[in-house]
Amino acid sequence: MRNRLIQAVEAASQKTAAPQFEIGDTVEVGVRIVEGGKERVQPFIGVVIGRRGAGTGATFTVRRIVNNEGVERTFPLHSPKVAHVEVIRHGKVRRGKLYFLRERVGKARKLAERRETAEESSAGGEKPREPAMAGAV
Repeated sequence: MRNRLIQAVEAASQKTAAPQFEIGDTVEVGVRIVEGGKERVQPFIGVVIGRRGAGTGATFTVRRIVNNEGVERTFPLHSPKVAHVEVIRHGKVRRGKLYFLRERVGKARKLAERRETAEESSAGGEKPREPAMAGAV
């Protein structure tokens, strides 16, 4: 268990609404960049290949391909430089770290998309579909 004083200091610097994403998700990370006196948000879109740490030290690694070259960036989860994290698509994975994607090329680099379960779709307000053959005679 961590010291209560350390927890109190960390709680002040943590984001209140931490982004919800998982390993294998394709995300858009909005990175704040300061150029001269101006500030802008630059998107970095890629696949989350790993998460580590807890509290204010939590980080996640995003990998994308630029000019047939792999680029990985590690972002602190609670950093003020990270403006937003949006999930574009959910990847179906069975591992905690996706470092094997570093050796993959071409279509082998793609992850299968995770589908919604019946429980998730009914929780979203949509009613479950009836079977097509139910009323057929």
